[in-house]
Amino acid sequence: MLQNQQSTLSNSIRWLQTQSSSDLDLHSQLKELIPEQQERLKKLKAENGKVLLGNITVDMVLGGMRGMTGLLWETSLLDPDEGIRFRGLSIPECQKVLPAAKPDGEPLPEGLLWLLLTGKVPSKAQVNALSRELHGRAVVPDYVFKAIDALPVSAHPMTQFATGVMALQVQSEFQKAYDKGIPKSKYWEPTYEDALSLIARVPLVASYVYRRIYKDGKIIAMDDSLDYGGNFSHMLGFNSPQMQELMRLYVTIHSDHEGGNVSAHTGHLVGSALSDPYLSFAAALNGLAGPLHGLANQEVLLWIKSVVDECGENISKEQLKDYVWKTLNSGKVVPGFGHGVLRKTDPRYTCQREFALKHLPDDPLFQLVSNLYEVVPPILTELGKVKNPWPNVDAHSGVLLNHFGLTEARYYTVLFGVSRSIGICSQLIWDRALGLPLERPKSVTMEWLENYCKKAKAA
Repeated sequence: MLQNQQSTLSNSIRWLQTQSSSDLDLHSQLKELIPEQQERLKKLKAENGKVLLGNITVDMVLGGMRGMTGLLWETSLLDPDEGIRFRGLSIPECQKVLPAAKPDGEPLPEGLLWLLLTGKVPSKAQVNALSRELHGRAVVPDYVFKAIDALPVSAHPMTQFATGVMALQVQSEFQKAYDKGIPKSKYWEPTYEDALSLIARVPLVASYVYRRIYKDGKIIAMDDSLDYGGNFSHMLGFNSPQMQELMRLYVTIHSDHEGGNVSAHTGHLVGSALSDPYLSFAAALNGLAGPLHGLANQEVLLWIKSVVDECGENISKEQLKDYVWKTLNSGKVVPGFGHGVLRKTDPRYTCQREFALKHLPDDPLFQLVSNLYEVVPPILTELGKVKNPWPNVDAHSGVLLNHFGLTEARYYTVLFGVSRSIGICSQLIWDRALGLPLERPKSVTMEWLENYCKKAKAA
């Protein structure tokens, strides 16, 4: 079975490599791809527009639209058992085929951006060219920093980050083009300009927030010799090769998780009103800041540290079980476990675990996380209220960051936000290229549901 899987993987990788183009310009690649995809969408709608995709139940309406198919999202697809696939590639496949900064290193985020936008695995030369383009766009006006400085230093890092992104909106190319009457067929081009500029600039804004809050405002300038992930690590103040590798991995695996999660859906929803990428992404960040979404990675590390504070680093599995039950019996959840879609261990957790085994196998908090992996799922299964008792991406990221010195858990969601810019902005470009309409689902009242159900039962 394993041999068959490896054979399938190698065949898919060979196929993808043959799709790689020698053209170094991402914009021209998209310009070639878009007409073909526009025709594909037109044909899909004409030939299959009335095909049913499933039934909507009252449970779905009352349960946050879980399991309801209702959104086109091209850049990634989440399978309940396999996990995320970026343009058809799993995380292990991305680690194998996407260019890295060094041999056997983690994927460069620029490579994933190219993949999400084109569906093609880029060459190292293409990734280097995109990295140079992002460097050229990474210019943040002073008024952005002044807008952040108008907030108290004590403001949550996500509040400061979202404020900075909103201030960047002043330079929106889409807004300028729309005001001048740009035809709908060309909406994607200023969207592309805004999206790539936003992706290039958010690490500068995010690192400014970090240095302002935690390092007495001592800002570190960008290093043009470094890639996207390495440079972000550098501007935060972490220059070890291992931390730079971690940041490349972190940004890559957090970039996209199909379109139904709160931040991705918010970005798409706001963008469907033709709000520019800055407005759309700022809205997405406010969704990401919620405790049930991106803020969870902060909660995990704080909870793990509470275990250590109360029980010590050398806690036994039996003691750990008692602490988990204590948490659950107090009406709280164990952060970092469970997922709205996944029904297996999150592959993003798995690749972070592999990174830890390679770089920090003896770290006490990593060993605690490993023990939690053995202890928590059986307890949640016994509890019987959780569809997925397995760890998600948040269960591991904080321990890795903490090991390399980024110990400020309140800041972690900002890292998530920088990463998510790549996925949300990629899809926004395709939203405009495909001419996707304003999103407007129908809502109903409880009275409407009650009456409808009475009629349905009586029929």
